[in-house]
Amino acid sequence: MVAVKRTASSCYWETAIRELCRARDLRPWLEEDAGKLWVCLVLILCGGAAYGASLGIWRAPLQAVFVAIKFPLLLLLTALGTALINGMLAQLLHAPIRFRQSLLAVLMSFALLALLLASFTPLIGFLLWHLPSMASKGQAEAHRIFLLANVAIIAFSGTLANLQLYSLLQQISGKSAGQILGVWLAMNLFLGAQLSWNLRPFFGTPELPVSFLRADPLNGSFYEAVFLLAQRSVL
Repeated sequence: MVAVKRTASSCYWETAIRELCRARDLRPWLEEDAGKLWVCLVLILCGGAAYGASLGIWRAPLQAVFVAIKFPLLLLLTALGTALINGMLAQLLHAPIRFRQSLLAVLMSFALLALLLASFTPLIGFLLWHLPSMASKGQAEAHRIFLLANVAIIAFSGTLANLQLYSLLQQISGKSAGQILGVWLAMNLFLGAQLSWNLRPFFGTPELPVSFLRADPLNGSFYEAVFLLAQRSVL
């Protein structure tokens, strides 16, 4: 009896992951019980932790542990903020989508993002194997390469995850799908960038000690740092 239950449970998860990756006929997910919500949360936690560990391991094993905790938290906080904005936008656009549906739809996109990022961890391992170590003279160059490579991976995976679920938005919101997707992507970028600034470090700076958070996590903003960096570059 126990073996049958385990088999049924594994089949449920396998089917759910396949449906999510194919992004076909996902509208029933928004109407079912809490099972699909747990699928999304587990995928975000596991996939985010796997990718987060790959981000921090170059700096130090302890940094990998820290980022494995923080990266899923970053995904969940960004998803919650985006869902709140989407829920309000849907009301303004008179789209037939409730907050629960908006939250689950956003969590579905982030679950797919976590799966995509987790699939990149072998590639990250290959890159780390060929990069100069932290103790070498080329650590600064290695840090820049590693940072840019992961920014590209996250941007690619995030865009693909959101576009993959565009058909779902069309089914539940009709002509408003394009506007909602645009705001969805903008809020992911806006919230994700700022929250990543508050939760830094993720990659770990070579000249700074390993830490869970910076000493002043709420000081400044991502956009202020980008502006100052651009200003220094021009001058």
